[in-house]
Amino acid sequence: MRWPRADAGRVFRLDRLAGVLERLRRARPRPRVVLANGLFDLLHVGHVRYLRAARALGHFLVVAVNDDRSSRRLRGPGRPIVPAADRARILSALEGVDAVVLFGGRTAEGVLRRLRPDLHCKGTDYAPGSVPERDVVRSYGGRVRIVGDAKRHASTGLIARIGRRR
Repeated sequence: MRWPRADAGRVFRLDRLAGVLERLRRARPRPRVVLANGLFDLLHVGHVRYLRAARALGHFLVVAVNDDRSSRRLRGPGRPIVPAADRARILSALEGVDAVVLFGGRTAEGVLRRLRPDLHCKGTDYAPGSVPERDVVRSYGGRVRIVGDAKRHASTGLIARIGRRR
């Protein structure tokens, strides 16, 4: 069954998205909710493959995007290149992405606690034992999956290449 996109894949506030998912979970059959997260600073093919692989595991894909402040803390000065609101809008326009939510913090633990997705997908730069949110996901009965292709693409690498060409 094809699940309808929530508000045409718009960007949601966390509380509003939690309400959307509650209503969606009352549907029969119950859809499998998948959450993927990241900075998504400069969108590249690795991001697309990661999100497609995550979406293939469920019926409704939520993408949690680091806000500007947490992106700076994680990647350093000069990052992000693209503001969080724009990154969220771009991701919400991708086929297969049903909802996008911004979050602060080093990890997506708060988003996971609130939304309680069935699956939490991380990229291949992680191993199941190294996923920082794994204990939170397990605490509510969710599962962690590693998806996407081998980590050969990174926004940091793109930025470095652009800098060398200048």
